[in-house]
Amino acid sequence: MANTSYLDVQHLTKSFGARVLMDDISFSIDAGQKVGLIARNGTGKSTLLEIIAGHEGYDDGSIVFHNDIRLGYLEQQPHFKANEQVLDACLGANASEERALRARQMLTQLRISDLTQPMGELSGGQQKRVALARALLSEPDFLILDEPTNHLDLDMTVWFEGYLGRARLTLLMVTHDRYFLDHVCDTIMELDDRTIYTYHGNYAYYLEKRQERIDNKRAEIQRANNLYRRELQWMRSTPQARSHKARFREDAFAELEVKAHQRIEERQMRLKASSVYIGSKIFECKHVSKKFTAQDGSEKIILNDFNYNFARFEKMGIVGSNGAGKSTFIKMLLGLLPPDSGCFDIGETVRFGYFAQEGLQIDGNEKVIDVITAIADYIDLGGGRRMTASQFLNYFMFSPEEQQSYVNRLSGGERRKLCLCTVLMRNPNFLVLDEPTNDLDIQSLQVLEQYLADFPGCVIVVSHDRYFMDKVVDHLLVFEGEGAIRDFPGNYTQYREWLSLKPKDEAKKTAEKAEESKKADYHHDTRRRMSYKEKREYEQLTTEIQALEQEQKQLEADLCSGKLSVDELTEKSKRLPQLKDELDEKEMRWLELSELE
Repeated sequence: MANTSYLDVQHLTKSFGARVLMDDISFSIDAGQKVGLIARNGTGKSTLLEIIAGHEGYDDGSIVFHNDIRLGYLEQQPHFKANEQVLDACLGANASEERALRARQMLTQLRISDLTQPMGELSGGQQKRVALARALLSEPDFLILDEPTNHLDLDMTVWFEGYLGRARLTLLMVTHDRYFLDHVCDTIMELDDRTIYTYHGNYAYYLEKRQERIDNKRAEIQRANNLYRRELQWMRSTPQARSHKARFREDAFAELEVKAHQRIEERQMRLKASSVYIGSKIFECKHVSKKFTAQDGSEKIILNDFNYNFARFEKMGIVGSNGAGKSTFIKMLLGLLPPDSGCFDIGETVRFGYFAQEGLQIDGNEKVIDVITAIADYIDLGGGRRMTASQFLNYFMFSPEEQQSYVNRLSGGERRKLCLCTVLMRNPNFLVLDEPTNDLDIQSLQVLEQYLADFPGCVIVVSHDRYFMDKVVDHLLVFEGEGAIRDFPGNYTQYREWLSLKPKDEAKKTAEKAEESKKADYHHDTRRRMSYKEKREYEQLTTEIQALEQEQKQLEADLCSGKLSVDELTEKSKRLPQLKDELDEKEMRWLELSELE
């Protein structure tokens, strides 16, 4: 039987100096498998991807790819030539007409519009999206992705989910987006304590089976502790009492001591900072307007006469497409940008804690613990309780050893988490978090979610992480573009459900309105009834509209599949606007006929 394995990793070991990241790990990935890799920040996720992609060396073991596969790789921080144009950077050496057409479609989907713009003028997020398009366009058999959803807005993430779900490729990716893991992956690998654990299922399955593993481990540790206590009594007995005992018992004791001191990383402590005070007046947004002039000279409206009164203890999420003005809004709230008109009236007791999308600058030559103690030696939890700086860092999963490490030795995710800790350590009563989840591992996100759930002040979160938003916020401001902002009373999943039901509700209202008109017509006899011919036309239109909607859905899926020839792409691209015009025309006629009896 032919070997279906695309990748075999055997006895892989990797260390940086005295720090061992992976110790004799082995695993394989089969053709068509979609694998999500989970691990704490700083334990080697990105390093493992770099090793597999051939960009990083390793100490021992072997990595073997089978079947002459094409490998695609999206780095966490891609690099481009500053003067290279967007389209050229996306295409690479292969600039055929077919690839150029597909590149334009994909870049448009990823909100990259100016394809002649030099890469050096793009933001880091835009460059990551170009790199993602480049990786997908390489038509790989095996695709490696490092945090692919960072810098994708919610609509892009949903599109990308669908793309990977349809694509016939093998996938290995690191992402903190738990909904993405759940919807895309069929296997979860966890890198924990320098060992790989494999779970054959999606993220929900992983959570269930991981808990079983932890429960079993806890029972094993309890048994080891009981045996450890008995052995400790024996070891403390006199040397004469031990002289005639078998030597292997002392050796076995050393192993038991290691096992007995293992700790499963579960944080049961909940921060309840009841000492934080915030008055009843938070902030009021009064007739605020803001717009920018784009490079092409057009005006981009962010806010238009916007009014909002923020309530005490609110936990609000802000969502919308990239460039819709979410970060601009919070910078105006914080006084970092002036509005064109109107004002923000801030309460006197409000103390903002702001975590910016780009993070904070921290001296790499400082120790982690010194960064926090420079702010405060402890954080007050209220009720006479306090948490020292070291305990606070431990809560956010910096071990005592890591606290004594220098900042420049931290991974990107660990450094970002430390920046977040510096904001929280100042004990604010109003947290403003702009994309706090980027590059954080899932365990850190769980800790942050618990912290925010217990936080007794106000919270505003800008995030594209749907899972995080669902767990943290109780309502949304949705930036719909061109100054339109919707206040939605629910979390993100509820908002998406509402969007899906909205057309049905509108159709129902239209039907009810038509029914009311019919009743009025019956009483007043002012409207004519549908003729036999019109009834047949109405029934035919219903069938045709359903067929056109199905064709549109299939057409959009085909255009995103990446499997069409140049001629097919051209033909289907021309058909799509024609089909939408046909739908509009038939739906309009259907509405006209539906108003008749």
